[in-house]
Amino acid sequence: MKNLDLMATTTFGLEAVVKREALALGLENVRVTDGRVHFKGDIEDLVRANLHFRCADRILINMGSFEATSFEMLFEGVKKLPWADWITKNGKFTVLAKSTRSALFSLSDIQSIVKKSVVEKLKLTYPVEYFEESGPEYTITASLVKDIATLTIDSTGAKNGLHKRGYRAQSAVAPLKETLAAGLILLSYWNKSRILLDPTCGSGTIAIEAALIAKNIAPGLNHKAVCETWPQVGADICKKLRSEAYSKIDKEIEPQIFGFDIDSEAIELAKNNANLAGVDDCVVFETKPLSKIELPGKYGVAISNPPYAERMGVMDEVERLYSDMGRVFRDDTWSVYVITSDEFFEEAYGKKANLKRKLFNGNIKVDYYQYQGERPPRLVT
Repeated sequence: MKNLDLMATTTFGLEAVVKREALALGLENVRVTDGRVHFKGDIEDLVRANLHFRCADRILINMGSFEATSFEMLFEGVKKLPWADWITKNGKFTVLAKSTRSALFSLSDIQSIVKKSVVEKLKLTYPVEYFEESGPEYTITASLVKDIATLTIDSTGAKNGLHKRGYRAQSAVAPLKETLAAGLILLSYWNKSRILLDPTCGSGTIAIEAALIAKNIAPGLNHKAVCETWPQVGADICKKLRSEAYSKIDKEIEPQIFGFDIDSEAIELAKNNANLAGVDDCVVFETKPLSKIELPGKYGVAISNPPYAERMGVMDEVERLYSDMGRVFRDDTWSVYVITSDEFFEEAYGKKANLKRKLFNGNIKVDYYQYQGERPPRLVT
């Protein structure tokens, strides 16, 4: 199949990063809407996107959009779409529904109508009265916004978002989603030639994602997207693209990446996670309170997701942590990036940020405070 209408869903605020990822993969007709990055591609691009996007949550196949102010319009609109192009005779498909400011608002009714309509359309291709639904899995979402229905199929998998890299068997308290951690890194000035330090690393997600970037390890290599089980994709394509991804891993690089945390159990989790991710050789994790951290060089980048007072309920401790952070990173050659929902952060840190970006960490609205240090001197050749 060629010229597929695809979209990557993402956390609000990371659309520009995901757009850059799409362009770097050579995808075409890339455009951005809120929480979505749209692009065109073929079957290989579908698999490649699931393998290589670091900051997207899911890759969806856009089946079509139409106006639907009544259930009859919804039924007929769904029936016009080419479901048999994807769903097999024995395909198991689930329907999810969303509705915002639309005449049709009962999610259970929307799900029921869409399911019936898809079945009726499939019967035109498959001459059966009953669908066993014992084969490949497909998740259809009917999203109604201002009476416009958009129907998609999730190629990533309902239970396997792209943040599930396969290395985080266990997590510390309030873990940062892997896709957001990668986004924080890609929004910073860090590159693999610079030091990266997470002073409150928890189970190590930011440091591990940085190591995956430095070594050019595709984040989906330990994650199997549901589309890889579909007959339209096939094992040969998956094998080819995975082999290509493995061949591009930089096995020689030795990045300087550090993760510190006061919690020794969290550090042990971080070490285990790094081992599962295949980057334990290039990340140093150590139990250490933030106030005792000594910077391991000049022109480094610190990226941190510290405990929020809102989430942890320990206002005094969090204020003291932010104050310690300001003292530790007073070296003007360091760039510091901190994500938090605490509006008093700058006051406690002791300095106003150069830039502040609105993001979401799960359902919590947060700010990404960015302190831009001096640029490293250029090497004279």
